[in-house]
Amino acid sequence: MTQPTLIGIDIGTSSIKVVAIDFNGEVLAVINRPISLDVPCPGWSEQNPEDWWSATCVAIRQLLVNIEMPEVFGIGLSGQMHSLVALDANQQVLRPAILWNDVRTKVEANSIREIVGDDALRRFTGNPSLEGFTATKLMWMRSNEPELFDRLTHVLMPKDYIRFRLTDEIASDPSDASGTLLFDVA
Repeated sequence: MTQPTLIGIDIGTSSIKVVAIDFNGEVLAVINRPISLDVPCPGWSEQNPEDWWSATCVAIRQLLVNIEMPEVFGIGLSGQMHSLVALDANQQVLRPAILWNDVRTKVEANSIREIVGDDALRRFTGNPSLEGFTATKLMWMRSNEPELFDRLTHVLMPKDYIRFRLTDEIASDPSDASGTLLFDVA
């Protein structure tokens, strides 16, 4: 019988990394799968969430080839924060994910700063109003892609999208939620 194994999945900006670790902390195998970054306009940064899923599946299959068939005790997820993965009511991706390093939302970030003020925003969310946060991306989507925004029912972060694909559960955690400008950390 094999020793219980933990699987870690990291949804990075340039690659998907999957690692298998035994209960003694020994790394059994690591697989990296590169993913592409799209820059449709200067300052924009997007990725197709389906590319994350595909790369994750391939990496897991490759990982399992490299180690004796494990008893998987648990799966942990990590990944890039602040990116907007927009899903419709049928849980289908509406558009490429707008990533954390995308700076198209300067106007929206300034608008939040003017209306709410950075001091008040920091008290509620723990963060200032910056272009990289999810709320500014939602505001941009509402103004520039209203037909897609009207169909929006779920907002996920990259690791949460992979969790959804693995479990069919829409969920997040306080760490990722705190980077949206939509979560009251007080």
